[in-house]
Amino acid sequence: MTLDTVASAIVADGWTIATLAAHTAEMRAADLRFAEEREARRQEVAAERDRRYAEVNVEKEKALKIKETADLAALTLAREIQSYKDQATEKSREQSLRETGAYVTHEDLTRLEGKLVKIIEPLVDYVSSQRGVVTGSSLTTGRLTAIIGGGAAIMGIVFGIVAVFAK
Repeated sequence: MTLDTVASAIVADGWTIATLAAHTAEMRAADLRFAEEREARRQEVAAERDRRYAEVNVEKEKALKIKETADLAALTLAREIQSYKDQATEKSREQSLRETGAYVTHEDLTRLEGKLVKIIEPLVDYVSSQRGVVTGSSLTTGRLTAIIGGGAAIMGIVFGIVAVFAK
């Protein structure tokens, strides 16, 4: 095939260099429009994805706050339950000990304390009154000793002065 036959075949089909250039330009423009549409759609999808992630994060934060509140309430309730159980156990133990009489209960100790205070009170009063007497007499004895010592010192000084001048 020669160049003339190829050119006549192209012309016969209606294709020329000008039509090929126009066709290529149209295809390029279509490709650019398609790329722009694809990029716009990608940005739309990315924005939607980001919005959904943000919503999920907000919901996670709300769930975390709810969980923290629930945990705090559960701990408080657990403390109350344990306190109630301890009180019930203590009450049961007190009742058992009272019934068996094997150990002294808190009530027994309180009654015994009252009785001991009544028994010891006169002894405490006596000791307190004697302490005042002993303290008073020891103060008097101390003062008397100080006076005698002071007098002896003064007399010693006077005798020393008289002895010096007497020579």
